[in-house]
Amino acid sequence: MRHWMHLGTLVATIALAVLACQKQTAGPAVADYQKQRAALIAKNRQSAPKQAATAEAVALSSGNVAGYVYDPIGKRDPFRSFILDRVKGTEKWAKGPLEQFDLSQLSVTGVVWETDRRRALVLDPSGQNYIVQEGDPIGKNDGLVIGINDSSVFVREAYVDFHGEKTTKEIEMRVRQSQGG
Repeated sequence: MRHWMHLGTLVATIALAVLACQKQTAGPAVADYQKQRAALIAKNRQSAPKQAATAEAVALSSGNVAGYVYDPIGKRDPFRSFILDRVKGTEKWAKGPLEQFDLSQLSVTGVVWETDRRRALVLDPSGQNYIVQEGDPIGKNDGLVIGINDSSVFVREAYVDFHGEKTTKEIEMRVRQSQGG
């Protein structure tokens, strides 16, 4: 008996599914869609001259010329990153840590000189040590390490003198000998 109840439920479910599929109607046909589209295009073509005349009247009444052409001269490129422009304008700001101090505030604490590339250990006023080699920037006045020997670091700094001329000056920074002990 139980078996026949499951069979009856199955037959009822199939009958409902068949009836539901027969009652569904299809959406609009392609031909109906194309007719509606053609009617909409025709309607828009008829109202386009009125809209253009209205836009031109608004432009003339506000003082704008209907034939305005964008002139990019003197304006920034809208597709270029403003962050990159800001970074390029602040290149002087993006200096290394040793370029923030005057050479008189820095001291040489050691030199490694029996290698292919000589290096020196430079101490800043806050107690931080930095390793420098030839070609590294150092000092506030656009200094550049030009040489390192067994007890000194040679730096070339650029100055603007009182005549407004740019001059260079070579400074020797010697290793300080420890006192006592």
